[in-house]
Amino acid sequence: MPFKALNLSDSVLRGVQAAGYTDPTPIQLRAIPVVLGGGDLIASAQTGTGKTAAFALPILTRLGSHSRVRVLVLEPTRELAAQVETAFRDFARFTDIRPVAIFGGVGYGSQRAELKRGVDIIVATPGRLMDYLKEGTISLRDISILVLDEVDRMLDMGFLPVVKDIIARCPRERQTLFFSATVPPEIAAVASFALRNPTRVEIGVARSVTASVNHALYPVAAEQKFELLEAMLAKINFDSVLVFSRTKHGADKIARRLKTANHSVAVLHANRSQNQRIEALAGFKSGKYEVMVATDIAARGIDVAGVSHVINYDVPEKPEDYVHRIGRTGRAQAVGDAFTLVTPENAGDIRDIERFIGQKIPELKLEGFPYKAFTSRPAQAQEQRPRGSLPGQIRHKGSFNRFRSRR
Repeated sequence: MPFKALNLSDSVLRGVQAAGYTDPTPIQLRAIPVVLGGGDLIASAQTGTGKTAAFALPILTRLGSHSRVRVLVLEPTRELAAQVETAFRDFARFTDIRPVAIFGGVGYGSQRAELKRGVDIIVATPGRLMDYLKEGTISLRDISILVLDEVDRMLDMGFLPVVKDIIARCPRERQTLFFSATVPPEIAAVASFALRNPTRVEIGVARSVTASVNHALYPVAAEQKFELLEAMLAKINFDSVLVFSRTKHGADKIARRLKTANHSVAVLHANRSQNQRIEALAGFKSGKYEVMVATDIAARGIDVAGVSHVINYDVPEKPEDYVHRIGRTGRAQAVGDAFTLVTPENAGDIRDIERFIGQKIPELKLEGFPYKAFTSRPAQAQEQRPRGSLPGQIRHKGSFNRFRSRR
């Protein structure tokens, strides 16, 4: 079914076409009619499946033209707020509807100027929005559509009390939409007072890895992790690489060493200023930086087309973060690769991840790398090799033998 069969307005359809979209994804096919019909919705789908367009397109159609603040979208992080606002702006390019992003880490001046000019859609993080609500700069009395995006992430980050406060400030007669990658039981507590007879839409298995992502473990001695990372970057034919570290200090250290090795590198974590984070994301998107080193703040906060590889330098602390991290590649039905560097100390974490996703993760070795002795699962490394692969090969976009040397 093409987008034009979904009853979107002509101006929104023009925006969709200008953005390069052709066919709707499953979450869009299921969610758009519900949103257009005015019903409440709880929608869950894996990362990279087009959730933003699933609510942005019908919302823009329902708004029609510029008037006053009628839509509030809550996001857990600054990066997500900025990216969702950009998506609204792109889709609304042939309308006079005005979105604005409201988040902390930057000054209030430009945001106040946008609000004074007049907007229809506010995309905000809870903390900065509460600042404006308390000082009376923003009123939610005319909100007719409330969207809580990445609800599970907001709960993880401890935003539940402030989110409840914000919901209570919105009119009782409104449409409320929950969008999330997963729907843990805690969401039911929020949904019970925020939504009325919501439609449930679930696409895919909440704990599964997107089929378009080829993922594997690369066991290595702890003291050789950075050497293996360098060797991988020298051999894989990548477009852009996202490297995940568990800690902010670790991310800075990895980035410094990669810069010394003549890689163009951006860094993204909570200790970076908002301007630094905006510049890092913009540079990574444009190709100025070939590698971005990030902490888990970016696992759901980066939506960059063409991330060909994700490398988990550190195994994530939570099994669900493994799914979110590697979901940064293989997005929008593209194919991507995700590699995890594993030391013997990570054995328990890997077992937890495999139980969570319901599958064994294949183990591979990088051909020609001078490995030191380490404890691993040698039998599994042979038994779980992906079909069509050879020992030690790295897969790129579906092929296990596309290598190139970097100069």
